[in-house]
This record gives sequence, structure tokens and C-alpha cells, in this order.
Amino acid sequence: MKALWLEENKLDLRDVPEPASPGEALIRIRVAGICSTDLELVKGYYPFTGIIGHEFVGEVVAAEDQSWLGQRVVGDINVTCGNCEQCLNGRSTHCENRTVLGITKRDGTFAEFTTLPLSNLHRVPASIPDEMAVFTEPLAAALEIQQQVHVQPTDQVLVVGAGRLGQLIAQTLALTGCDLHVVARHAYQQKILTERGIRVIAEDEVQPWRWDIVVEATGSPGGFSLARQAIRPRGTLVMKSTYKGEMPVNFSSIVVDEVNIIGSRCGPFEPALRLMETGQVDPSVLIAAEFRLDDVLQAFERAAQAGVLKVLVAP
Repeated sequence: MKALWLEENKLDLRDVPEPASPGEALIRIRVAGICSTDLELVKGYYPFTGIIGHEFVGEVVAAEDQSWLGQRVVGDINVTCGNCEQCLNGRSTHCENRTVLGITKRDGTFAEFTTLPLSNLHRVPASIPDEMAVFTEPLAAALEIQQQVHVQPTDQVLVVGAGRLGQLIAQTLALTGCDLHVVARHAYQQKILTERGIRVIAEDEVQPWRWDIVVEATGSPGGFSLARQAIRPRGTLVMKSTYKGEMPVNFSSIVVDEVNIIGSRCGPFEPALRLMETGQVDPSVLIAAEFRLDDVLQAFERAAQAGVLKVLVAP
């Protein structure tokens, strides 16, 4: 099968054997999405050799449980052991032996096929088109914030960054009725937000020491600095980005201001699917371009351009 292979920070479209993992479902990829983590992997954010990609919607073509055959599915990206201390204590996304689809010790979804355990799969309702279903994983990641933080309607909430994930975070936080503002640099990002009634704020308009909750979604030192300045004493700073390398942080000021810092990554799939099924969230407005797998290298070039949101790839 054709697959996008990453090795030594270089991408290559090549022919590889069709995956065969005992006890796992074989899934034909219908659509896969390029996310910021994929782009950072190419830059060397994390050492990985193999097929990258983890946002997908596919169709089960082989499984031990025949009831799954032909089902359209999305899948949790963490494959866990169920036996380590983290798994046994309800922290399975931090499994000590986990593999992560297209990120850690497991080939991903920029290919014709992939495999996952049935326990990782979620059926996609018929009313959700592929172009929306492919956003389930990042939308779930956005919802994880509300799993970790009680966002109240009276809270003043700032999202720093309006890229691929920042947009979904904004759409989900808007449903809480909070006083929400989003820092968005690019005109197209601003347009998407304002069309959904979400208020945009310029960086120089962000008042320091004011915001109850600040979500940092840029993954940049500048974004973190702005978020840190914005958060009020005893406020909550949610880190919703991956950072390459080390970053200097004035921890003394964080201690003095008694700031709560929360790291946040993967989230719940079923609520994400329900939000799309009921039309409360529409991630398809983020689609900037669609490519075939044969043109996946050009797709990555497009996705890496400043201000470009979601680029999709279909075999």
C-alpha cells in the first residue's frame, strides 16, 4: 500500500506492506487530517520513524467481531496495556507501555490502511460526513479542557491562538456561555470566529491580570508570555500546545500569583461526535484544502504555510 513515511525529518511517499496486527481491526482510511503535531514531528519535535498521521475517519474491513465490518469509525490514538499502574488507576492516556497512532511506536494514518484495537474505535453517526468526522480527535482534545476545568458563564476566558486546535477550543468554550475572547492574528482566522459570534481581540488589547482562565494554544514562547501576562492571580492557565525544546519561564511570578497550570491533551470522543451530530460545533469551516494521497507531500507544504488551517488527505 501507499504510505507517507517519516525518517530523519524527511517525508517520503512509498510502498509498504499492508499492516497486520493480531487482534486489531484493519481500517481503510477514508480521510486523514494534517495537524500541528504532524508538522512538528517533521521538524524533529519527537523522534519517530514510520507512517505519521493520527486524525482520521475510516471503514473497518477486517475484525474479529464481525459486527464492526463496514462500519465508519474514528479512533482513540493511545493504545494502552490495561495492566500498568497508570491504567489500573484510571489514567490510561498516560499508560506506561502505550503506543500512539502515528506518533510513538505505531504507524499512523497517512496511508491506505491502518490498524487499531476495537476498544479504541467509535462508530460515526450516519449524519456526520467524512469531512467533519475527521476532526473528532482534535475536537475531543478541545473538550478535554472542560473535563479538567469547570468553566462558568461568569468566567472571563481568553484563548491565545486561533489555529487548527485554537478554533475548535473556541467553538467548544463558546457553548459554556463564558465571556470569551480569542487572540487571532490572521484575517481568515478572525473571519471564522466572528461569523460564529466569537469575539476576537488583538494582542495589544489583552489586559494583564484580568482573565480567570487562559488557554495557550500557540506552542510558542510569545504565546506563553502573553498568556502568562493575562492570567489573574489564582487564575487557571491551560497549556494546550506541544513545545519543541526548552522554554524559559519565570516560575517565581507563577508562585507569587498562585497561578494554576494545567497540561491538557487527549479528550473524549463520544461527546465530540455528539456535538457534530447535533450541529453545535462545525469544524468543517476550518478546511483549507483537500489532496489525494499521491499528492501528500504538496499537502504538507500547504499545511505548513502561515495562517492555513486544516488540510485533508484522502487515499
